[in-house]
Amino acid sequence: MSEVPGLDGVLGVEHVKVTADEVVVRFTITDQHLQPFGIPHGGIYCAVHESTASVAGQVWLGTKGVVVGTNNSTDFIRQAKPGDTITVTATPIHRGRSQQLWHLDSVNQDDKLIAQGQVRLANLDQEIPPEALAKFTGAIPE
Repeated sequence: MSEVPGLDGVLGVEHVKVTADEVVVRFTITDQHLQPFGIPHGGIYCAVHESTASVAGQVWLGTKGVVVGTNNSTDFIRQAKPGDTITVTATPIHRGRSQQLWHLDSVNQDDKLIAQGQVRLANLDQEIPPEALAKFTGAIPE
């Protein structure tokens, strides 16, 4: 486990770049990521896609509300193997008043596409604790 909160910490996700326009994370496939038949479980890509898009969407939205996932569609392109380092990049497709749509690419250390997806987020009119946002932006908003 890492010092990153939540499921990302359990999966060993490292946040490499966090901006309002792009979030890049990285994790290494370990035995903990495998399904019972010894190959990486597709759910790790779905989970990391959603959390990466959520971080991106929340950083973009800032203190104007809270984002929640409403749809997650992930296609599995190529099989990874234990020891592979996966880099996930989230980029915006649409960012609006009530919802956002993010594109995600998961590539291995050889820059080969492993999985690709889209995550739709709803922008809820709720207060976000400033310290939660500060974990990713480094600054507590006023």
